[in-house]
Amino acid sequence: MDKNITKHSYKVGREDRRKANGHNSFLIFFTGLSGSGKSTIANALEQRLFEKKIKTYVLDGDNIRKGINRGLSFSPEDRSENNRRIGEIAKLFIDAGIVVLAAFVAPYTKDRLFIKNTVGNDNYVEVFVNTSLQLCEKRDVKGLYAKARKGEIKNMTGISAPYEAPVQPDIELTDDHTIAQAVDLIIKKIESKI
Repeated sequence: MDKNITKHSYKVGREDRRKANGHNSFLIFFTGLSGSGKSTIANALEQRLFEKKIKTYVLDGDNIRKGINRGLSFSPEDRSENNRRIGEIAKLFIDAGIVVLAAFVAPYTKDRLFIKNTVGNDNYVEVFVNTSLQLCEKRDVKGLYAKARKGEIKNMTGISAPYEAPVQPDIELTDDHTIAQAVDLIIKKIESKI
C-alpha cells in the first residue's frame, strides 16, 4: 500500500502557518489517571492561552472516542491504537500551526514515547497530573471507578489495568496544586516555546 502513496508538496507549510499565527505550534500532553484533573487543567490552560491570542485545540478522550476512535475498546492493544491515532492527529494540528492540548490517560510508557516521536521531541511537552488513586476515586466524576470496583468495567487503569507513571515528565502536578497554580507552572515552562 505504501508504494501507492505519494507525498504532495504544498506551497503553504508549517512555518508559514506559525508565522501567520504569530506563535509556535506544539503538543502539551497531559497524562494521569481518570479523574486526575487532566481535562480541567487543559481547559483552564486553553482559556489562558486564548486570552493571549494563541490558537489552540483540546483533544481528550471524549471528543476522540466519540468520533475517530469510536470503535476502539480499552484493551491494551486498542489503547495503544487510540494513542497512535492521537499522535498522528496532534501532528496534523501542529502542522496547522496550532498549540495542541491533549488530555489522555495514556497508561503505557511506550505509547507516550510513540506520540513524542511522532510529533518530534521539540514539539512535545509532557505534563504528568500525579493525583492519587484515592482522590481520583473520590472524585469519580464519570462513575467509572465505582463500576470497575463492581466488575462492570474491565481494563480500568489503576484498578484492573496498570498505569506506568512518567519517569521524567517536563512538568509534574500533584494534588497540592490548585488549577491556577498548575496553569501558571505550565505557562512558565512553555513561554520560550511559544
